[in-house]
Amino acid sequence: MKDRDATATASKGSMTASSFDGRDFSNMDLENVDFSFSSLQQTNFDGANLKGAKMRFCVLDRTTFKNADLRNADLSYSALTDVDFKEAQVEGANFSFTTRDNSADWKDFSLIGLIQSPGWLGTVVAVILGAIMLYGLNAITYFTSEIYHTSEPVREGLYQYLVLQNLVAGVVAVLLSKFLAGWLDRFSKVPLRYLILSAIMFFANILVSMVVYFQFGIKAVMRFAERYPDEAAKNAPGYWYALGPIIVANVFYFLITQGKQISRKISDQEYQLLNLEKLKTKAELDALQARINPHFLYNALNSIASLVHENPDKAEEMTLLLSKLFRYTTGRKTDDYYDSIKNELEMVQTYLQVEKVRFGDRLKFTVKVDQPELSDLQVPKFILQPIVENAIKHGVSKLADTGTIVVKIYERAGWLYLCVHDNGPRFTEEMGTGYGIRSIQEKLKLLYGENAKVELLNEPEKMVSISIKKSAIIKQHH
Repeated sequence: MKDRDATATASKGSMTASSFDGRDFSNMDLENVDFSFSSLQQTNFDGANLKGAKMRFCVLDRTTFKNADLRNADLSYSALTDVDFKEAQVEGANFSFTTRDNSADWKDFSLIGLIQSPGWLGTVVAVILGAIMLYGLNAITYFTSEIYHTSEPVREGLYQYLVLQNLVAGVVAVLLSKFLAGWLDRFSKVPLRYLILSAIMFFANILVSMVVYFQFGIKAVMRFAERYPDEAAKNAPGYWYALGPIIVANVFYFLITQGKQISRKISDQEYQLLNLEKLKTKAELDALQARINPHFLYNALNSIASLVHENPDKAEEMTLLLSKLFRYTTGRKTDDYYDSIKNELEMVQTYLQVEKVRFGDRLKFTVKVDQPELSDLQVPKFILQPIVENAIKHGVSKLADTGTIVVKIYERAGWLYLCVHDNGPRFTEEMGTGYGIRSIQEKLKLLYGENAKVELLNEPEKMVSISIKKSAIIKQHH
């Protein structure tokens, strides 16, 4: 315990060129600590705060960083073999020139991984595969050439039989490995799978060879033995030729299993990326949501402040309306980004009533939905309020006479339109870059992509038009 406390005391300082192999730093605050040139093998940093830590030129083999905060940490030039980064935060971390190869684990071996490995094992495997492929291709070339150019019918017949037998054996080996792959995967021990496949392929090859021999090769072999007895005597034992199909079957089964693992890994990665994208979208929506509410509150409180001394009754009425408005905004789940059009319009009406207390007869407004069934459609929360707020701030408040705001919702050609009209000054080019409009554009892009847009129009009448493809709205809620 004293040792851990001592480490905690020094955690903010420098620990360069030290040995901490096997130490437990879990859940400790090690922000900005300097571990450079240290040995930290099998060290436990589970849940530790390593934000901004310097871990350059460190030995971190078999170290765990589960749930650790490694944001902006520098791990350059370090050894990271078999390191566990599960659920660690690594945004901004520097992994330049690190070695992150896993140690040998037979269950993780893959043909591509072996070939790409910079070690001696990868080189040996690549050399063997290259030699076998070249030998096989040259054998094909040789026999094909002999069949085409030879003038001896006996030798030609033998070569044709050998080519046919190898082709059939190869086809059977591939089909058998594919057919048995699912069944072999049921066996938990990997070596047992290949042993079973080898035994089955051995007997299958004997059966296939016998069928081909008695159907197509018996005459060719006998004629060759009679014509060239010395060459026939040099023929290798039959069981040698059984090794080829067995090897082919095992290689193809290996490739099939690796293909499944790669597909599974790709699917897992796609799933993780999808989840990360969803989390990113949720975080961005939360940020937009959090920014909209204080923005509105600031403007509303300014309106109340302006009335407190001039008209206390109106200030009281406005405060009650604001209370009602915030019951709407705070009485719902913060992670629910949708609400019905009916509720959204109720919020907008309450907001406009708040503003009407301040503007009096200078403000008139209308809220309407063309088709009643549209009221139940789910749309992003707070999608209309910022636009109506802009209509007040940049439209009605600039007029000496009566300002009019019309909120209209309708459907046309498969698109839902949410429009806010006002009779204030025309939109300027800068209006589209304001926070209210920009936040709506960002929210629609996150939720609907290209199936939604925001337009600021001055002709034929001034309005902000939000259009969302109705099918995209329905898809979000099914």
